[in-house]
Amino acid sequence: MSTGTGQLLRTRQEKLAALRARGIDPYPRRCTRSHRSDEAVAAFLAAEAEGKLGTDGEGPPVEVTGRILSWRGHGRSAFAHLEDGGGRLQVYFRRDILGRESFATLPLLDLGDWIGVAGVLFRTRTGEVTVRVARWRILSKSLRPLPLAKVEVDPETGARTVHSGFADRQSRYRRRYADLAVHPEVRDVFRVRAGVVAGLRRALDDRGYLEVETPALQPLYGGAAARPFTTYHNALGTTLYLRIADELYLKRLIVGGFERVYEIGKDFRNEGIDRTHNPEFTMLEFYEAFADYRRMMELVELLVHEVTLEVTGGPDIDYQGARVSTAPPFARTTFYGALASALGEDAAGLDDDALRVRTAAATGEAPDEGDGRGRLLDRLFSALVEPALVQPTFVTDYPTELSPLAKTKPGEPGVVERFELFIAGREIANAFSELNDPIDQRARLEAQAGSGRAGDDEAHPVDEDFLRALEYGMPPTGGVGIGVDRLVMLLTDSASIRDVILFPVLRPEEGR
Repeated sequence: MSTGTGQLLRTRQEKLAALRARGIDPYPRRCTRSHRSDEAVAAFLAAEAEGKLGTDGEGPPVEVTGRILSWRGHGRSAFAHLEDGGGRLQVYFRRDILGRESFATLPLLDLGDWIGVAGVLFRTRTGEVTVRVARWRILSKSLRPLPLAKVEVDPETGARTVHSGFADRQSRYRRRYADLAVHPEVRDVFRVRAGVVAGLRRALDDRGYLEVETPALQPLYGGAAARPFTTYHNALGTTLYLRIADELYLKRLIVGGFERVYEIGKDFRNEGIDRTHNPEFTMLEFYEAFADYRRMMELVELLVHEVTLEVTGGPDIDYQGARVSTAPPFARTTFYGALASALGEDAAGLDDDALRVRTAAATGEAPDEGDGRGRLLDRLFSALVEPALVQPTFVTDYPTELSPLAKTKPGEPGVVERFELFIAGREIANAFSELNDPIDQRARLEAQAGSGRAGDDEAHPVDEDFLRALEYGMPPTGGVGIGVDRLVMLLTDSASIRDVILFPVLRPEEGR
Protein backbone atom coordinates (compact mmCIF):
# COMPACT_ATOMS: atom_id res chain seq x y z
CA MET A 1 0.00 0.00 0.00
CA SER A 2 1.41 3.39 -0.97
CA THR A 3 1.95 6.11 1.64
CA GLY A 4 -0.66 8.27 -0.08
CA THR A 5 -3.26 5.50 -0.02
CA GLY A 6 -2.45 4.74 3.61
CA GLN A 7 -3.05 8.37 4.58
CA LEU A 8 -6.38 8.43 2.72
CA LEU A 9 -7.53 5.32 4.58
CA ARG A 10 -6.48 6.82 7.93
CA THR A 11 -8.31 10.06 7.15
CA ARG A 12 -11.51 8.18 6.38
CA GLN A 13 -11.18 6.16 9.58
CA GLU A 14 -10.85 9.43 11.48
CA LYS A 15 -13.99 10.78 9.83
CA LEU A 16 -15.81 7.59 10.77
CA ALA A 17 -14.77 8.07 14.40
CA ALA A 18 -15.86 11.73 14.28
CA LEU A 19 -19.32 10.75 13.01
CA ARG A 20 -19.73 8.28 15.83
CA ALA A 21 -18.50 10.85 18.35
CA ARG A 22 -21.38 13.10 17.21
CA GLY A 23 -23.85 10.30 17.87
CA ILE A 24 -24.35 9.51 14.17
CA ASP A 25 -24.60 5.85 13.12
CA PRO A 26 -22.58 5.62 9.89
CA TYR A 27 -24.20 2.26 9.04
CA PRO A 28 -27.92 2.56 9.90
CA ARG A 29 -30.19 -0.47 9.64
CA ARG A 30 -32.75 1.01 7.28
CA CYS A 31 -33.61 4.01 5.17
CA THR A 32 -36.50 5.36 3.14
CA ARG A 33 -36.74 6.70 -0.38
CA SER A 34 -39.65 7.85 -2.50
CA HIS A 35 -37.99 7.99 -5.91
CA ARG A 36 -35.01 6.70 -7.83
CA SER A 37 -33.02 9.44 -9.52
CA ASP A 38 -34.65 8.92 -12.91
CA GLU A 39 -38.10 8.82 -11.30
CA ALA A 40 -37.39 12.08 -9.46
CA VAL A 41 -36.38 13.85 -12.68
CA ALA A 42 -39.46 12.44 -14.45
CA ALA A 43 -41.71 13.70 -11.62
CA PHE A 44 -40.24 17.19 -11.92
CA LEU A 45 -40.59 17.25 -15.72
CA ALA A 46 -44.20 16.10 -15.45
CA ALA A 47 -45.01 18.81 -12.92
CA GLU A 48 -43.25 21.37 -15.09
CA ALA A 49 -45.17 20.29 -18.21
CA GLU A 50 -48.48 20.44 -16.34
CA GLY A 51 -47.75 23.89 -14.89
CA LYS A 52 -47.72 22.57 -11.33
CA LEU A 53 -44.43 24.06 -10.14
CA GLY A 54 -44.48 26.46 -7.21
CA THR A 55 -44.13 30.21 -7.70
CA ASP A 56 -40.40 29.92 -7.02
CA GLY A 57 -40.04 27.05 -9.49
CA GLU A 58 -40.09 24.31 -6.88
CA GLY A 59 -41.31 20.89 -7.89
CA PRO A 60 -42.53 17.94 -5.85
CA PRO A 61 -40.79 16.80 -2.65
CA VAL A 62 -38.66 13.65 -2.91
CA GLU A 63 -36.51 11.35 -0.83
CA VAL A 64 -33.60 9.90 -2.80
CA THR A 65 -30.57 7.79 -1.94
CA GLY A 66 -27.27 7.30 -3.72
CA ARG A 67 -23.50 7.13 -3.73
CA ILE A 68 -21.63 10.46 -3.77
CA LEU A 69 -19.67 10.67 -7.02
CA SER A 70 -18.84 14.37 -7.10
CA TRP A 71 -18.65 17.23 -4.59
CA ARG A 72 -18.26 20.98 -5.00
CA GLY A 73 -18.17 23.15 -1.88
CA HIS A 74 -18.94 26.89 -2.00
CA GLY A 75 -18.61 28.17 1.56
CA ARG A 76 -22.17 28.21 2.82
CA SER A 77 -23.42 25.83 0.15
CA ALA A 78 -22.36 22.68 -1.69
CA PHE A 79 -23.37 20.66 -4.73
CA ALA A 80 -22.99 16.90 -5.12
CA HIS A 81 -24.05 14.23 -7.58
CA LEU A 82 -25.59 11.05 -6.23
CA GLU A 83 -25.80 7.85 -8.29
CA ASP A 84 -28.31 5.05 -7.84
CA GLY A 85 -29.84 2.36 -10.03
CA GLY A 86 -31.65 5.00 -12.07
CA GLY A 87 -28.68 7.21 -12.91
CA ARG A 88 -27.29 10.42 -11.41
CA LEU A 89 -29.03 13.30 -9.71
CA GLN A 90 -27.62 16.58 -8.44
CA VAL A 91 -28.31 17.64 -4.86
CA TYR A 92 -27.81 21.08 -3.30
CA PHE A 93 -26.95 21.77 0.34
CA ARG A 94 -27.37 25.22 1.97
CA ARG A 95 -26.44 26.09 5.52
CA ASP A 96 -29.46 28.35 6.09
CA ILE A 97 -31.77 25.45 5.13
CA LEU A 98 -29.97 22.59 6.89
CA GLY A 99 -28.92 24.47 10.03
CA ARG A 100 -25.40 24.99 11.31
CA GLU A 101 -24.92 21.58 12.96
CA SER A 102 -26.12 19.50 10.02
CA PHE A 103 -24.18 21.60 7.51
CA ALA A 104 -21.04 21.47 9.66
CA THR A 105 -21.15 17.66 9.46
CA LEU A 106 -20.90 17.62 5.66
CA PRO A 107 -17.06 17.77 5.64
CA LEU A 108 -17.09 14.31 7.21
CA LEU A 109 -18.49 12.94 3.96
CA ASP A 110 -16.29 11.55 1.17
CA LEU A 111 -16.70 10.50 -2.43
CA GLY A 112 -18.09 6.97 -2.39
CA ASP A 113 -20.25 7.46 0.71
CA TRP A 114 -23.91 6.47 0.46
CA ILE A 115 -26.37 9.06 1.72
CA GLY A 116 -30.08 9.74 1.69
CA VAL A 117 -31.51 13.22 1.16
CA ALA A 118 -34.98 14.72 1.34
CA GLY A 119 -36.10 17.99 -0.18
CA VAL A 120 -37.85 19.61 -3.12
CA LEU A 121 -36.83 19.53 -6.75
CA PHE A 122 -35.90 22.65 -8.72
CA ARG A 123 -33.87 23.72 -11.74
CA THR A 124 -30.53 25.43 -11.26
CA ARG A 125 -29.49 28.40 -13.40
CA THR A 126 -27.74 25.95 -15.71
CA GLY A 127 -31.00 24.01 -16.16
CA GLU A 128 -30.11 20.88 -14.18
CA VAL A 129 -32.89 19.26 -12.15
CA THR A 130 -31.64 19.23 -8.57
CA VAL A 131 -32.81 18.39 -5.03
CA ARG A 132 -32.70 21.31 -2.60
CA VAL A 133 -31.84 19.32 0.51
CA ALA A 134 -33.85 19.93 3.67
CA ARG A 135 -32.31 17.01 5.57
CA TRP A 136 -29.77 14.31 4.88
CA ARG A 137 -28.50 11.12 6.47
CA ILE A 138 -25.44 8.98 5.94
CA LEU A 139 -26.27 5.40 4.95
CA SER A 140 -22.82 3.85 4.58
CA LYS A 141 -19.39 5.38 5.18
CA SER A 142 -16.84 4.45 2.50
CA LEU A 143 -13.50 3.63 4.15
CA ARG A 144 -11.66 3.03 0.88
CA PRO A 145 -11.64 5.62 -1.95
CA LEU A 146 -13.17 4.51 -5.24
CA PRO A 147 -10.87 4.63 -8.30
CA LEU A 148 -12.93 7.38 -9.89
CA ALA A 149 -11.96 8.87 -13.24
CA LYS A 150 -10.39 12.30 -13.40
CA VAL A 151 -11.33 14.83 -16.09
CA GLU A 152 -8.87 17.41 -17.41
CA VAL A 153 -10.19 20.37 -19.42
CA ASP A 154 -7.89 22.19 -21.82
CA PRO A 155 -8.26 25.91 -20.90
CA GLU A 156 -7.75 27.00 -24.50
CA THR A 157 -9.80 24.47 -26.48
CA GLY A 158 -12.19 23.24 -23.82
CA ALA A 159 -11.39 19.65 -24.82
CA ARG A 160 -12.07 17.12 -22.08
CA THR A 161 -9.65 14.26 -21.38
CA VAL A 162 -10.86 11.48 -19.08
CA HIS A 163 -8.18 9.59 -17.17
CA SER A 164 -9.60 6.35 -15.83
CA GLY A 165 -8.88 5.73 -12.20
CA PHE A 166 -9.14 2.01 -12.86
CA ALA A 167 -7.42 1.29 -16.14
CA ASP A 168 -5.81 -2.07 -15.34
CA ARG A 169 -8.11 -4.80 -16.67
CA GLN A 170 -6.90 -7.47 -14.26
CA SER A 171 -7.61 -5.21 -11.27
CA ARG A 172 -11.05 -4.45 -12.64
CA TYR A 173 -11.88 -8.16 -13.00
CA ARG A 174 -10.47 -8.92 -9.57
CA ARG A 175 -12.33 -6.10 -7.83
CA ARG A 176 -15.47 -6.16 -9.89
CA TYR A 177 -17.42 -4.37 -7.13
CA ALA A 178 -15.24 -1.28 -7.64
CA ASP A 179 -15.34 -1.69 -11.43
CA LEU A 180 -19.15 -1.67 -11.36
CA ALA A 181 -19.21 1.30 -9.00
CA VAL A 182 -17.16 3.57 -11.26
CA HIS A 183 -18.04 2.26 -14.74
CA PRO A 184 -21.79 2.42 -15.48
CA GLU A 185 -21.13 0.92 -18.93
CA VAL A 186 -19.96 -2.29 -17.24
CA ARG A 187 -23.27 -2.51 -15.42
CA ASP A 188 -24.97 -2.15 -18.79
CA VAL A 189 -23.12 -5.24 -20.08
CA PHE A 190 -24.57 -7.34 -17.29
CA ARG A 191 -28.04 -5.92 -17.81
CA VAL A 192 -27.74 -7.12 -21.41
CA ARG A 193 -26.55 -10.49 -20.14
CA ALA A 194 -29.65 -10.80 -17.96
CA GLY A 195 -31.77 -9.88 -20.99
CA VAL A 196 -30.08 -12.56 -23.11
CA VAL A 197 -30.73 -15.27 -20.52
CA ALA A 198 -34.33 -14.13 -20.06
CA GLY A 199 -34.85 -14.03 -23.83
CA LEU A 200 -33.49 -17.55 -24.35
CA ARG A 201 -35.62 -18.86 -21.50
CA ARG A 202 -38.75 -17.16 -22.82
CA ALA A 203 -38.18 -18.42 -26.38
CA LEU A 204 -37.86 -22.04 -25.22
CA ASP A 205 -40.76 -21.79 -22.77
CA ASP A 206 -42.95 -20.45 -25.58
CA ARG A 207 -42.00 -23.48 -27.70
CA GLY A 208 -43.10 -25.98 -25.06
CA TYR A 209 -39.71 -26.76 -23.50
CA LEU A 210 -39.54 -27.62 -19.81
CA GLU A 211 -36.77 -26.05 -17.74
CA VAL A 212 -35.08 -28.63 -15.49
CA GLU A 213 -32.10 -28.89 -13.15
CA THR A 214 -29.55 -31.69 -13.33
CA PRO A 215 -26.64 -32.50 -10.99
CA ALA A 216 -23.58 -30.26 -10.95
CA LEU A 217 -21.81 -32.83 -8.74
CA GLN A 218 -21.65 -36.10 -10.66
CA PRO A 219 -20.24 -39.57 -9.94
CA LEU A 220 -18.89 -39.63 -13.51
CA TYR A 221 -18.34 -36.69 -15.85
CA GLY A 222 -19.32 -36.74 -19.52
CA GLY A 223 -21.01 -35.02 -22.43
CA ALA A 224 -17.91 -33.25 -23.78
CA ALA A 225 -14.21 -33.66 -24.42
CA ALA A 226 -12.70 -31.94 -21.38
CA ARG A 227 -10.78 -32.52 -18.17
CA PRO A 228 -12.99 -32.33 -15.09
CA PHE A 229 -12.52 -30.78 -11.68
CA THR A 230 -12.40 -33.51 -9.05
CA THR A 231 -13.57 -33.41 -5.45
CA TYR A 232 -14.19 -35.89 -2.64
CA HIS A 233 -17.34 -36.48 -0.63
CA ASN A 234 -16.34 -37.39 2.90
CA ALA A 235 -19.65 -38.87 4.06
CA LEU A 236 -19.97 -41.15 1.04
CA GLY A 237 -16.25 -41.82 0.80
CA THR A 238 -16.31 -41.33 -2.96
CA THR A 239 -14.83 -39.16 -5.66
CA LEU A 240 -17.19 -36.76 -7.43
CA TYR A 241 -16.75 -34.48 -10.42
CA LEU A 242 -18.04 -31.05 -11.31
CA ARG A 243 -20.01 -31.47 -14.50
CA ILE A 244 -18.38 -30.59 -17.80
CA ALA A 245 -21.76 -30.67 -19.61
CA ASP A 246 -25.46 -31.24 -18.89
CA GLU A 247 -25.97 -33.53 -21.86
CA LEU A 248 -26.08 -37.05 -20.45
CA TYR A 249 -28.56 -36.22 -17.70
CA LEU A 250 -30.83 -34.27 -20.03
CA LYS A 251 -30.91 -37.24 -22.42
CA ARG A 252 -31.83 -39.47 -19.48
CA LEU A 253 -34.92 -37.24 -19.13
CA ILE A 254 -35.81 -37.82 -22.80
CA VAL A 255 -35.60 -41.57 -22.05
CA GLY A 256 -37.96 -40.96 -19.13
CA GLY A 257 -40.65 -39.42 -21.33
CA PHE A 258 -40.07 -35.67 -21.33
CA GLU A 259 -40.13 -34.58 -24.96
CA ARG A 260 -38.57 -31.10 -24.70
CA VAL A 261 -36.21 -30.11 -21.89
CA TYR A 262 -33.58 -27.44 -21.32
CA GLU A 263 -31.22 -26.22 -18.66
CA ILE A 264 -29.31 -22.95 -18.24
CA GLY A 265 -26.52 -23.65 -15.79
CA LYS A 266 -22.86 -23.54 -14.90
CA ASP A 267 -20.41 -26.06 -16.31
CA PHE A 268 -16.81 -26.51 -15.19
CA ARG A 269 -13.82 -27.59 -17.26
CA ASN A 270 -10.28 -27.91 -15.94
CA GLU A 271 -8.71 -26.10 -18.84
CA GLY A 272 -6.65 -23.05 -19.68
CA ILE A 273 -7.86 -19.47 -19.50
CA ASP A 274 -7.93 -17.17 -22.53
CA ARG A 275 -10.16 -14.62 -24.24
CA THR A 276 -12.88 -17.20 -24.95
CA HIS A 277 -12.41 -19.74 -22.13
CA ASN A 278 -13.11 -19.53 -18.41
CA PRO A 279 -13.05 -22.71 -16.28
CA GLU A 280 -16.54 -21.86 -14.98
CA PHE A 281 -19.00 -20.86 -17.68
CA THR A 282 -22.71 -20.80 -18.49
CA MET A 283 -24.31 -23.11 -21.01
CA LEU A 284 -27.80 -23.46 -22.39
CA GLU A 285 -28.51 -27.06 -23.40
CA PHE A 286 -31.84 -28.19 -24.84
CA TYR A 287 -33.08 -31.50 -26.23
CA GLU A 288 -36.12 -32.33 -28.33
CA ALA A 289 -37.51 -35.79 -29.00
CA PHE A 290 -38.47 -36.72 -32.56
CA ALA A 291 -36.07 -34.10 -33.98
CA ASP A 292 -32.67 -34.22 -35.70
CA TYR A 293 -29.81 -31.79 -36.18
CA ARG A 294 -31.51 -30.07 -39.11
CA ARG A 295 -34.55 -29.22 -37.00
CA MET A 296 -32.21 -27.95 -34.27
CA MET A 297 -30.32 -25.86 -36.83
CA GLU A 298 -33.55 -24.06 -37.71
CA LEU A 299 -34.31 -23.49 -34.04
CA VAL A 300 -30.85 -22.15 -33.20
CA GLU A 301 -31.06 -19.74 -36.13
CA LEU A 302 -34.35 -18.40 -34.79
CA LEU A 303 -33.14 -18.20 -31.18
CA VAL A 304 -30.03 -16.19 -32.05
CA HIS A 305 -32.01 -13.87 -34.29
CA GLU A 306 -34.82 -13.33 -31.77
CA VAL A 307 -32.49 -12.66 -28.85
CA THR A 308 -30.43 -10.24 -30.93
CA LEU A 309 -33.55 -8.32 -31.87
CA GLU A 310 -34.70 -8.27 -28.26
CA VAL A 311 -31.50 -6.92 -26.69
CA THR A 312 -30.17 -4.69 -29.51
CA GLY A 313 -33.33 -3.64 -31.34
CA GLY A 314 -32.17 -4.92 -34.74
CA PRO A 315 -30.59 -7.91 -36.51
CA ASP A 316 -27.15 -6.36 -37.01
CA ILE A 317 -24.25 -6.28 -34.55
CA ASP A 318 -20.96 -4.39 -34.62
CA TYR A 319 -18.39 -6.73 -33.12
CA GLN A 320 -14.74 -5.70 -32.81
CA GLY A 321 -14.89 -3.68 -36.01
CA ALA A 322 -16.90 -6.22 -38.02
CA ARG A 323 -20.54 -5.80 -39.04
CA VAL A 324 -22.41 -9.04 -38.39
CA SER A 325 -25.99 -9.77 -39.45
CA THR A 326 -28.10 -12.35 -37.60
CA ALA A 327 -30.90 -12.18 -40.16
CA PRO A 328 -31.79 -15.72 -41.35
CA PRO A 329 -30.84 -17.77 -43.23
CA PHE A 330 -27.31 -18.37 -41.96
CA ALA A 331 -24.60 -19.68 -44.29
CA ARG A 332 -23.94 -23.43 -44.34
CA THR A 333 -20.84 -25.47 -45.13
CA THR A 334 -19.47 -28.89 -44.20
CA PHE A 335 -16.51 -29.63 -41.94
CA TYR A 336 -14.43 -31.45 -44.54
CA GLY A 337 -15.51 -29.08 -47.33
CA ALA A 338 -14.45 -25.96 -45.43
CA LEU A 339 -11.21 -27.60 -44.32
CA ALA A 340 -10.36 -28.72 -47.87
CA SER A 341 -10.86 -25.18 -49.17
CA ALA A 342 -8.53 -23.76 -46.53
CA LEU A 343 -5.94 -26.58 -46.66
CA GLY A 344 -5.88 -27.12 -50.41
CA GLU A 345 -6.40 -30.88 -50.07
CA ASP A 346 -8.89 -33.35 -48.61
CA ALA A 347 -8.03 -33.86 -44.95
CA ALA A 348 -10.19 -36.99 -44.82
CA GLY A 349 -7.71 -38.69 -47.14
CA LEU A 350 -4.62 -37.90 -45.05
CA ASP A 351 -3.12 -40.57 -42.82
CA ASP A 352 -2.36 -39.72 -39.20
CA ASP A 353 1.31 -38.90 -39.81
CA ALA A 354 0.49 -36.51 -42.62
CA LEU A 355 -2.24 -34.97 -40.48
CA ARG A 356 0.26 -34.34 -37.68
CA VAL A 357 2.58 -32.58 -40.13
CA ARG A 358 -0.23 -30.35 -41.47
CA THR A 359 -1.41 -29.55 -37.94
CA ALA A 360 2.07 -28.57 -36.79
CA ALA A 361 2.48 -26.30 -39.80
CA ALA A 362 -0.92 -24.64 -39.29
CA THR A 363 -0.64 -24.10 -35.54
CA GLY A 364 3.09 -23.46 -35.27
CA GLU A 365 3.58 -26.13 -32.62
CA ALA A 366 3.96 -29.89 -32.60
CA PRO A 367 0.83 -31.84 -31.54
CA ASP A 368 0.91 -33.63 -28.20
CA GLU A 369 1.85 -37.31 -28.26
CA GLY A 370 -1.60 -38.30 -27.01
CA ASP A 371 -3.49 -36.37 -29.70
CA GLY A 372 -5.64 -38.73 -31.74
CA ARG A 373 -7.01 -38.15 -35.21
CA GLY A 374 -10.05 -36.27 -33.93
CA ARG A 375 -7.97 -33.80 -31.91
CA LEU A 376 -5.64 -33.21 -34.88
CA LEU A 377 -8.55 -32.46 -37.21
CA ASP A 378 -10.08 -30.16 -34.62
CA ARG A 379 -6.86 -28.17 -34.19
CA LEU A 380 -6.35 -27.93 -37.94
CA PHE A 381 -9.90 -26.66 -38.41
CA SER A 382 -9.55 -24.16 -35.56
CA ALA A 383 -6.38 -22.73 -37.05
CA LEU A 384 -7.36 -22.59 -40.74
CA VAL A 385 -11.14 -22.24 -40.91
CA GLU A 386 -12.65 -20.70 -37.78
CA PRO A 387 -11.07 -17.22 -38.01
CA ALA A 388 -12.69 -16.68 -41.43
CA LEU A 389 -16.21 -17.52 -40.23
CA VAL A 390 -17.27 -13.97 -39.34
CA GLN A 391 -20.88 -14.01 -40.53
CA PRO A 392 -23.11 -16.62 -38.84
CA THR A 393 -22.20 -19.96 -40.40
CA PHE A 394 -23.36 -23.50 -39.68
CA VAL A 395 -20.56 -26.04 -40.15
CA THR A 396 -22.09 -29.51 -40.51
CA ASP A 397 -21.16 -33.18 -40.80
CA TYR A 398 -18.20 -33.71 -38.49
CA PRO A 399 -15.72 -36.61 -38.21
CA THR A 400 -16.93 -39.42 -35.95
CA GLU A 401 -13.72 -39.14 -33.90
CA LEU A 402 -14.81 -35.66 -32.77
CA SER A 403 -18.38 -36.60 -31.91
CA PRO A 404 -18.81 -39.84 -29.94
CA LEU A 405 -22.39 -38.94 -28.95
CA ALA A 406 -23.80 -38.14 -32.43
CA LYS A 407 -25.54 -40.37 -35.00
CA THR A 408 -23.67 -41.47 -38.12
CA LYS A 409 -24.81 -39.74 -41.32
CA PRO A 410 -26.45 -42.27 -43.69
CA GLY A 411 -24.20 -43.20 -46.59
CA GLU A 412 -21.17 -41.38 -45.17
CA PRO A 413 -19.12 -43.65 -42.92
CA GLY A 414 -16.88 -41.73 -40.55
CA VAL A 415 -19.18 -38.67 -40.60
CA VAL A 416 -21.83 -37.78 -38.01
CA GLU A 417 -24.90 -35.55 -38.03
CA ARG A 418 -23.50 -32.62 -36.09
CA PHE A 419 -23.29 -28.87 -36.58
CA GLU A 420 -21.51 -26.01 -34.92
CA LEU A 421 -22.53 -22.38 -35.32
CA PHE A 422 -19.67 -19.92 -35.72
CA ILE A 423 -20.00 -16.15 -35.50
CA ALA A 424 -17.15 -13.65 -35.50
CA GLY A 425 -14.63 -16.48 -35.73
CA ARG A 426 -15.70 -18.46 -32.69
CA GLU A 427 -18.07 -21.28 -31.82
CA ILE A 428 -21.42 -20.19 -30.39
CA ALA A 429 -23.45 -23.41 -30.56
CA ASN A 430 -22.93 -27.16 -30.98
CA ALA A 431 -25.60 -29.71 -31.86
CA PHE A 432 -26.15 -33.38 -32.75
CA SER A 433 -28.65 -35.80 -34.00
CA GLU A 434 -28.20 -37.69 -30.74
CA LEU A 435 -26.92 -41.23 -30.87
CA ASN A 436 -29.62 -43.49 -29.42
CA ASP A 437 -28.27 -46.94 -30.37
CA PRO A 438 -26.89 -48.28 -27.05
CA ILE A 439 -24.64 -50.85 -28.78
CA ASP A 440 -23.06 -48.28 -31.09
CA GLN A 441 -22.78 -45.84 -28.17
CA ARG A 442 -20.96 -48.40 -26.04
CA ALA A 443 -18.47 -49.13 -28.82
CA ARG A 444 -17.73 -45.43 -29.26
CA LEU A 445 -17.30 -44.77 -25.55
CA GLU A 446 -15.01 -47.75 -25.22
CA ALA A 447 -12.94 -46.38 -28.11
CA GLN A 448 -12.79 -43.07 -26.27
CA ALA A 449 -11.68 -44.83 -23.12
CA GLY A 450 -8.91 -46.44 -25.14
CA SER A 451 -7.77 -42.98 -26.26
CA GLY A 452 -7.76 -41.95 -22.64
CA ARG A 453 -5.51 -44.84 -21.69
CA ALA A 454 -3.22 -43.84 -24.57
CA GLY A 455 -2.78 -40.36 -23.11
CA ASP A 456 -5.77 -38.25 -24.23
CA ASP A 457 -6.78 -36.58 -20.95
CA GLU A 458 -9.96 -35.15 -22.53
CA ALA A 459 -11.31 -38.49 -23.76
CA HIS A 460 -14.88 -39.39 -22.79
CA PRO A 461 -15.19 -42.10 -20.11
CA VAL A 462 -17.58 -45.06 -20.32
CA ASP A 463 -20.76 -44.17 -18.39
CA GLU A 464 -22.51 -47.46 -17.61
CA ASP A 465 -25.61 -45.80 -16.14
CA PHE A 466 -26.07 -43.67 -19.25
CA LEU A 467 -25.72 -46.76 -21.43
CA ARG A 468 -28.30 -48.52 -19.26
CA ALA A 469 -30.66 -45.57 -19.77
CA LEU A 470 -30.27 -45.85 -23.55
CA GLU A 471 -31.09 -49.56 -23.32
CA TYR A 472 -34.56 -48.56 -22.06
CA GLY A 473 -35.00 -46.73 -25.36
CA MET A 474 -34.49 -43.09 -26.36
CA PRO A 475 -36.49 -41.80 -29.35
CA PRO A 476 -34.75 -39.91 -32.18
CA THR A 477 -33.57 -36.71 -30.52
CA GLY A 478 -31.91 -33.45 -31.45
CA GLY A 479 -29.72 -31.71 -28.89
CA VAL A 480 -28.03 -28.30 -28.73
CA GLY A 481 -25.57 -26.49 -26.49
CA ILE A 482 -25.21 -22.69 -26.71
CA GLY A 483 -22.39 -20.86 -24.96
CA VAL A 484 -24.23 -18.08 -23.15
CA ASP A 485 -21.05 -16.18 -22.28
CA ARG A 486 -19.88 -16.12 -25.89
CA LEU A 487 -23.30 -15.02 -27.11
CA VAL A 488 -23.23 -12.15 -24.61
CA MET A 489 -19.70 -11.25 -25.77
CA LEU A 490 -21.05 -10.96 -29.30
CA LEU A 491 -24.07 -8.84 -28.33
CA THR A 492 -22.06 -6.45 -26.13
CA ASP A 493 -18.98 -6.11 -28.36
CA SER A 494 -16.81 -7.56 -25.58
CA ALA A 495 -13.36 -8.79 -26.57
CA SER A 496 -12.84 -11.13 -23.60
CA ILE A 497 -15.07 -13.64 -21.86
CA ARG A 498 -13.95 -12.03 -18.60
CA ASP A 499 -15.79 -8.88 -19.63
CA VAL A 500 -19.13 -10.72 -19.47
CA ILE A 501 -18.58 -12.85 -16.33
CA LEU A 502 -19.02 -10.91 -13.12
CA PHE A 503 -16.32 -12.76 -11.21
CA PRO A 504 -14.04 -14.64 -13.65
CA VAL A 505 -11.35 -17.09 -12.55
CA LEU A 506 -7.97 -15.32 -12.24
CA ARG A 507 -4.47 -16.16 -11.19
CA PRO A 508 -3.91 -15.56 -7.45
CA GLU A 509 -2.56 -12.12 -6.60
CA GLU A 510 1.11 -12.09 -5.73
CA GLY A 511 1.65 -12.00 -1.99
CA ARG A 512 -1.91 -13.16 -1.25
